[in-house]
Amino acid sequence: MDVFIILLILVAVLVLPNIKVVPQAKAYVVERIGSYHETWKNGLHIKIPFLDRISNRVSLKEIVKDFEPQPVITKDNVTMQIDTVVYFQITDPKLYTYGVEYPIAAIETLTATTLRNIIGELELDQTLTSRDIINTKMRSILDEATDPWGIKVNRVEVKNILPPRDIQEAMEKQMRAERERREKILQAEGEKKSSILIAEGEKESAILRAEANKESKIRIAEGEAEALLKLKQAEADGIKLLKEAKADQSVLTLKSFEAIKDMANGEATKIIVPSDLQNVATLGTTIKEMMSDKK
Repeated sequence: MDVFIILLILVAVLVLPNIKVVPQAKAYVVERIGSYHETWKNGLHIKIPFLDRISNRVSLKEIVKDFEPQPVITKDNVTMQIDTVVYFQITDPKLYTYGVEYPIAAIETLTATTLRNIIGELELDQTLTSRDIINTKMRSILDEATDPWGIKVNRVEVKNILPPRDIQEAMEKQMRAERERREKILQAEGEKKSSILIAEGEKESAILRAEANKESKIRIAEGEAEALLKLKQAEADGIKLLKEAKADQSVLTLKSFEAIKDMANGEATKIIVPSDLQNVATLGTTIKEMMSDKK
């Protein structure tokens, strides 16, 4: 009975602590007698007491490191502060454990030196406008350099670029001047478009007025012509009626007197009346025809 209890105690002391469960997205680097033995993935594992040792517990998730701003000098000798963010992932726990001492510090140092080399080939204006180029170059260089360490660099981002204060003030002045220039250009273009629209409006208004005046004159002329035509038609109808009624000499004479009366109300200042009243009708008819031809 005592032996059974002792065995239980040995199991509890030696076996249970050596049963390990590796969680998801983790990896354990195991050494046996001081040398690398194997890498445990997620799941249940048993470690041999006194022989095996977990050398390193590694996370396989993507890691984000925001490094402190680094002083860099551009090609045109402008010193600025640039801080970067590196996104990387451990792909080989063994290389990550044995490849380099303090891998995070190594990545930070490598990022700083790479950034200085890249910025040293660019001028200030290029540095401010070429973030994508800087990010791509840094990612390529860092990924190649960290491959022996079991690290995969997925992305590098330039977070902030801080030029010296005097450069910032000069850039702000330049930006204000550029904004003012654009504002003046937009204002001038607006005034130009407004003038063009006003001129086009006046032109269209003048054209419409001229067309309206023309249409009015045409309508007046058509009205006068139509009135004159109706008057002539009425006279013709009157003569036709007289002919159809076979009017005698006295009626024609009366009509002749009416024609002479109409002539007196016109432009004539003197009227000569023939002594032979028998010819009055003929004279009236002749005068009427002459007045008609005159009109």
